[in-house]
Amino acid sequence: MKNFLAKPYRWAAIFSILLLAAFTFTLLDTFVLEKSVSKVSTSLSSADQKIIQIKQSEDKSKALITDNSYQDENIKITIEKVRKYDTNMYVADIQLSDASYLKTAFANNTYGRNIKSETSTMAKEKNAIFAINGDYYGFRNTGYVLRNGIVYRSTGGNNEALVIDKEGNLSIVSESEVSMQSLSDKGTWQVLSFGPGLVEDGEITVDTSSEVGKSMNSNPRTAIGQISKLHYIVIVSDGRTSDNEGLSLLKLAQEFKDRGCTTAYNLDGGGSSTMYFNGKIINNPTDGRKNGERQVSDIVYFGY
Repeated sequence: MKNFLAKPYRWAAIFSILLLAAFTFTLLDTFVLEKSVSKVSTSLSSADQKIIQIKQSEDKSKALITDNSYQDENIKITIEKVRKYDTNMYVADIQLSDASYLKTAFANNTYGRNIKSETSTMAKEKNAIFAINGDYYGFRNTGYVLRNGIVYRSTGGNNEALVIDKEGNLSIVSESEVSMQSLSDKGTWQVLSFGPGLVEDGEITVDTSSEVGKSMNSNPRTAIGQISKLHYIVIVSDGRTSDNEGLSLLKLAQEFKDRGCTTAYNLDGGGSSTMYFNGKIINNPTDGRKNGERQVSDIVYFGY
C-alpha cells in the first residue's frame, strides 16, 4: 500500500475520485434525494372532514361551469387566452368571498427536500378548482415557507417574498429585512419565496435587466397579482418553443399593471409553469427540451 501511494500521480487519481464522489453526492442531494421533514396534518376529525366534503360537493353542484369559467357563491373564475409578444398567455381573473379559498399544498402532502409531484396531480388530490405551480421551495435550503398559516421554514435568503395575509391581501417583503417570526405573529396566511416582485403600489418594480439568476429574458412564466380585496389575476405563459417566445419579467409586469393590479409577484417559471382548471391543464408546459409537466414541490390553488 505504501509503495502504491508513493507515486504522486496516484494521489492525484485518488483526490480526483474523491472530488467526483463529493460533486456527485452534492448533485444528488440537491436535485434527487428526498428528505421528508414533516407530514401536513389536519386537526379535523374524519367525521368533520366528511361533512366538509359533502358541503364542497353541494357547492360545486350549484356552480355554473364552462370550459373557461367557474362560478359559485364563493368563487368566481374566468380564464382568457391572449396572444401577445409572440406568446400564448393564459389570464385568470379570480374573485373570492373569503381568503380561506386561496390555499397552498405540498407534493405528497409532505414538507421536505426534493419531494415532488405534478401540479395537476396535487390539484386533483386537493379537489382544486384552479391551481398553478408555486415557488418550488424544495430545491433550496433557504427562503421562507409558511403555508396555510403554518411555518415550515424560517431561514430567509436574499429573495423578495410574497406575503398573503389572513384577509387575502398580497404584499412583497425582503427576507433580509422582515423576520418570519414577525410575519407569523401577524397571523399571515401564506408566504412564498421566489420573486422578484413585479408590481408594488401600482408601479412596475422590474426593468430590462431584471431576470432570475442566469435565466433567459423570455421564458414560460407563472405569476399572481391583486387588483382589490379578494380579487386576483393569475398569468401563466407558454415559452421556449418555436411558436411561443415567452415573456420577460418586464413584459409580465406590464400585463399585471395594465389589468389594474396594485401588487404582482413572479413565481417559479420555465418548465414548472402550469395552469390547471377544472380537471385539465390549460397551458402547454415545457422546459424547451421535452413537453409535459415538470414535477414541483408545491402549488397555489383555489378551492374548498
